Amino acid sequence: MDIVQTGFAADTGQPPKYESLGLATLLREATAGHDLTSLGELLIEHTQRYDDPYALLELSVVLELKYQRPAALAVQALAIQTCKHYRLKSARSTRSPVKVLALKAPGDLMANTPFECLLENADLQIEVLYVGRQPLQDVSLPEHDVILVAACASDENAEVLARIATLISHSDRRVLNRPERIAHTTRDAAFALLGKVPSIRMAHTVRLPRERVLEAASGAFDLSDVVDGRYPFIVRPVGSHAGQGLVKVSDRHDLAHYLEGTDAQEYYLAPFFDYSDPDGLFRKYRIVMIEGTPFLCHMGISSEWMVHYPYAEMVAHPERRAEEARLMANFDSDFAVRHSNALQTIAELTGLDYVGFDCAETSDGHLLIFEIATAMVVHDMDDPNIFPYKLPQMRRVFDAFNDMLCRASAAPVNATDDGSTNHEI
Repeated sequence: MDIVQTGFAADTGQPPKYESLGLATLLREATAGHDLTSLGELLIEHTQRYDDPYALLELSVVLELKYQRPAALAVQALAIQTCKHYRLKSARSTRSPVKVLALKAPGDLMANTPFECLLENADLQIEVLYVGRQPLQDVSLPEHDVILVAACASDENAEVLARIATLISHSDRRVLNRPERIAHTTRDAAFALLGKVPSIRMAHTVRLPRERVLEAASGAFDLSDVVDGRYPFIVRPVGSHAGQGLVKVSDRHDLAHYLEGTDAQEYYLAPFFDYSDPDGLFRKYRIVMIEGTPFLCHMGISSEWMVHYPYAEMVAHPERRAEEARLMANFDSDFAVRHSNALQTIAELTGLDYVGFDCAETSDGHLLIFEIATAMVVHDMDDPNIFPYKLPQMRRVFDAFNDMLCRASAAPVNATDDGSTNHEI
């Protein structure tokens, strides 16, 4: 596929409309190492000539994938200022297609559930409405059969989630991932929700201002007074993802050195759990819950405690890929059974229709949860020649997500958990 030309229609003498490639396609190209510069240049040229918010929105994704976040957010803001409602996908079947309305927050790729990767091949009509700071009386919900709240939990999205709560109260359709439940997936709120569950282990995560962390680094107070544990601690800036700014500090001098290299104003701190197995390797799992059913998305195996996926170690070690393949094949009858109590509790306490979490297993058989969120990237973009077992597993995930939307679209009213009609939050 020539990605540069795919989105541009042939010259018809009329102002051309850019046909968006979409997040999933752009992520796949970037993951494969393909340079998106040429596409970005054509999009810039196109938007300079034509008023096309779809092209602007696509350009913002290209810029972010090229690590130009400030420019990406500026272009996205211009697109949303021009148009807040987008049709991302039309159904292939024209007879009564299921109309999915996703409510998004402005922001980078971590601001919303990346549902585009889950629904890349789904036969659905997908509408997106960006909910920002505009007066709510100026916002109307596009026609829809089911609503998916895509905005995730963050400081930046707190006001957006509150505004979404007001908007969805005017819909009589089923709402998936209600905003008041999404709010419980921040790192500190997740510990408050799940940290005391007997079958679950979570590091006691606290949120501290920079001034307080500096005091801990100087020895003015002991971090164990506010965190259940002692050094080593894990520290990261509030709002960071994918391991950015995440370090393990062994003492207050390490902490002081860390603070010299970051200017964040708030941090999350938690005690470090050594979750290495007897072979010295660390195994981290990404699991999603869809209507209470767990699905394994990947397992990363590393000699380092900070496990990312995909990464060079999994490519370099075929025996680790073979282990991941076995886990995927036996997940429903093995891992999911051993941790059934923990998994059921996560589904019940979060109350979310779709949620993901990164976890490990402790030596005493508990589920160790690192993070829980609705914005985790779940995809099928790993090289099928190296990871041939991944695609069938991810198709199960995608099918389950699609089936959830279709079932929800058939619900006649926006129902609460007890089945009663709910028009207010």
